[in-house]
This record gives sequence, C-alpha cells and structure tokens, in this order.
Amino acid sequence: MLQEEEGKPSVAAAKLRVPHVLTVAGSDSGAGAGIQADLKACAARGVYCSTVITAVTAQNTVGVQGVNIVVEDFVREQLKSVLSDMHPDVVKTGMLPSPGIVKVLCQSLKEFQVKALVVDPVMVSTSGDVLAGPMMLASFREELLPMADIVTPNLREASALLGGVALETVADMRSAAKSIHDIGPRNVLVKGGDLPASSDAVDVLFDGKDFYDFRSSRIKTFNSHGTGCTLASSIAAELAKGSSVFSAVKIAKRYVETALDYSRDILIGGGQQGPFDHFMKLKGNSMKSSRRPFEPSNLLLYAVTDSRMNKKWGRSIRDAVKAAVEGGATIVQLREKDADTGDFLEAAKACLEVCRHHGVPFLINDRIDVALACDADGVHVGQSDMPVRVARTILGPDKIIGISCKTPVQAEKAWIDGADYIGCGGVYPTNTKENNITVGLDGLKKVCLESKLPVVAIGGIGISNVKPVMELGAPNLEGVAVVSALFDRESVLVETEKLRRMIMDSTKAVK
Repeated sequence: MLQEEEGKPSVAAAKLRVPHVLTVAGSDSGAGAGIQADLKACAARGVYCSTVITAVTAQNTVGVQGVNIVVEDFVREQLKSVLSDMHPDVVKTGMLPSPGIVKVLCQSLKEFQVKALVVDPVMVSTSGDVLAGPMMLASFREELLPMADIVTPNLREASALLGGVALETVADMRSAAKSIHDIGPRNVLVKGGDLPASSDAVDVLFDGKDFYDFRSSRIKTFNSHGTGCTLASSIAAELAKGSSVFSAVKIAKRYVETALDYSRDILIGGGQQGPFDHFMKLKGNSMKSSRRPFEPSNLLLYAVTDSRMNKKWGRSIRDAVKAAVEGGATIVQLREKDADTGDFLEAAKACLEVCRHHGVPFLINDRIDVALACDADGVHVGQSDMPVRVARTILGPDKIIGISCKTPVQAEKAWIDGADYIGCGGVYPTNTKENNITVGLDGLKKVCLESKLPVVAIGGIGISNVKPVMELGAPNLEGVAVVSALFDRESVLVETEKLRRMIMDSTKAVK
C-alpha cells in the first residue's frame, strides 16, 4: 500500500491531471500580447498556464514606452520553481531579450524534460524594427531552434533568421520554412499574415517532409496586437492536450481567426493596433451592461409564441412579438416545434432585436443551442428536456433559466439545480400542449407555497379566467404565461393590453 509522507498526498489521492503550458515571455502592460495574451489564449483553449517573465514592458495601443529586462539569475529561479514542481507538458517561448536568457532557458530544459517546446521567435517589432542583433540571432540558431518541436516566425522574423532574405510569395515562404527546418526545429510554421501577394492569410507548415498551406480570410481590423503570441500559445495548448502538430496548428489558426473576426470592431485604446478578445465575450458584455437583471416582476405577463397561430392570422413571428411587447408583455418565450434550426435561429434573432429595443427579456423554449447562437437572455426547459444543472453549466451564471414544474418536489429540485423561476401548470385545460396534465388552482397554490423561486402560472389562462389565478393570493406567484389568449386573436396588441389591465386590477385587489 502506498504510504503518504507527512504533508504530501499519495499518488492514489491525486486528482485528474490537467494539460499544462509554461510560457516564458515578456509582460505587456497593455495586456494585448506577451504573457498576458498567453494566459488568455491558454485559458480560452482549456489548459492551465504558468509563467516565467523575462522582461517587463510599458506599452499600450500606441507603442512601447519602456522595457525592463529581468536578470538572468531570477529567470533561472522562476524556471526551476515551475519546472521542478509543476511539470508542464509544453513550454512556449515569446520575448527572450538576451542571449544569456536563451542560454538559461536551454539549460533548464535539458535538466527538466517536457513533451514539446514551441518557439515564437519574437525578434521584430510590428513596425519592422529588428529587436535582435547578431548575437541574439546566433543564440536562436545555435541553441534554441535545434531544441524546438515547432517554431512560428512571421515573415520578418523568418527573414531575420535567414540573414534578411526577401519573402514575397507563398513559394518564398515554403523555401524559408525548409531553410529554417535545416537549422534544427522539427516543424516550422511561417506565418504569412502580411504577405503582400495574397488576398488570404496564408501560413505554411513544413514538417521536414511535406508542406501544408493553411488559408483563412484576411480580416480587416486594427485589433491584431498579440496574434503571434496567441497563435503560438494556442498551438502549445493543443499539443498539451495531445494533438499532433498538424492538428494543433489547424485548430489554433481557426481559433485566432474566429477571435479576430469577433473583435474587429471593439475599441480599446487610442492607438493604431489594439488588442483582441480571446474569450469572445466583450461585445456581449457591453450589450448585457445595458440589460436589466432578471426580476420576478418580469413574469407578470409572459407571452409564449405559437407559429401555427401566427400563420393562421397571416403575420410574422416578429410582428406578433412586437405587438405583444408594445401591448405590455413583460417577457417573451419563443416556442417553435416545427421549424428547422436555421429558420428557428433567424426568427429568434428577429424577435430578440424587438425585445432588446423594448428592454424585455427574451427566452428560447428548449433549444439551448439556439439560445447560445442568438445570445438570447435565457431558456425555458421542461422536465424531459436538458436538466437545469447541465443547462446552467453550458449557459453560465448570467442567463435566465426557467423550468416547468407540477409538484412541490419538482419545484425544490429546480431551486437546488439553479433555475431562476418556475412555470407551473397547466392550471386549466389547454390545446396548445398535448397530454398536459392539469394541476388546477389547488396544485398551483401547493407549488407556490413550497417554492423558493418565483412562479408563473401557465395553461389555458386568458381574459375569462385570469382573475381567480391572480387573486389566489399564493406566495411567489408573480404572473401568468399565455399563448392562445394573445396569439390566437386578430389583434395581438389589443388582447395584450386588455389582459395586462386585468392582471394589474387583480393584483391590486389582492393587495
């Protein structure tokens, strides 16, 4: 039996090992490139990232204002701390500002073995200035590159490594990749983002035997600071997860392209080269900042759409939702059982635009994929749909999740699993949902009494019977959800206004 040393867990007690990348690079105070970009890229790609800092820079979107190089002994100390204890799978290098630091790194990697070494040879600034002199270039060629599993120079860096040779075509890139491979790295990726003769962004991978061209659309944006660091870190992340070099490059390039496209219009700083959003969340968060958080009062008049009813009355789903919102609906759920996914998504985007304009929460029935694709405010699920706990994991903490419940036991589970509200019904018989068991007013009241979440009543509710529902006096009952009473009518606007007035009158009577 394995014995535990004092203060040290046994191997049997060890938990799941996660992929781990160590980045050895400079700090960028503007956080667009360097260590900061590496950390964000690795986190976005789902691996752990530790750091060794070789230099501290003062820089922003305008340029670099200062550089303070970390002394070699402290770089060595950082490397030993991480490599001796944490055993990273892959080491990725960025800014290595002196031959001495290169030598320290190579010595450390000989002492502490890793699965792979990814070298991003940061030698040329974005303005084209060579940052590495002859001694630095010699250090790269003679010591670091022969140890690399893959090196990822851009056109200027590849040119510098080869003594200033001009690279103007894809054929030139292939020739350069082969020449750099002859120096010693097992794989060479020459990045052609600045290639003047190509309408696409072309990168060339050479593995010592075959060439592979990776092409993507050229994205016009100022927000490209840190793309080289991010690509190399993403490659390192995929290698740490067990991918081949070819697969790692393909996945990393696709990720960078997606992030650049997402970030093309964001504005951070006043310079000519801004950072991009590794997590592809900033635009969404900017939109969310203007949204009000979910409140129980949002459930007052809950409009649930029905495409068959809209077709019957000859109106689009967007027009129906617009009329309901303008008539006083406080939340909208798009329920679509018959449309294919593409049509459902387009309808969702159109309805979301209306709801955002009016400040009304917009949810999707059942389809979490559609909710994510259109950035809806949340979803409503049934007992036989994806569990709330799983939906919460996918959607994150900010989205609204509602669930249909008929019993106090289901209501308690909804609370435990992280739902935001409960839809309880059918209160009355309804034709909009097949085989729907009716709970009645008594069943509704029981759920409301036991629920720790706000409750919206649903099922067969309309002008003729909303009053007894709202006058039930049950705790946590916040409103009613309706389908036919709004959408199976000639004028959605008029019916919504009438129902809203009756709900408000009934609510005042109870108070």
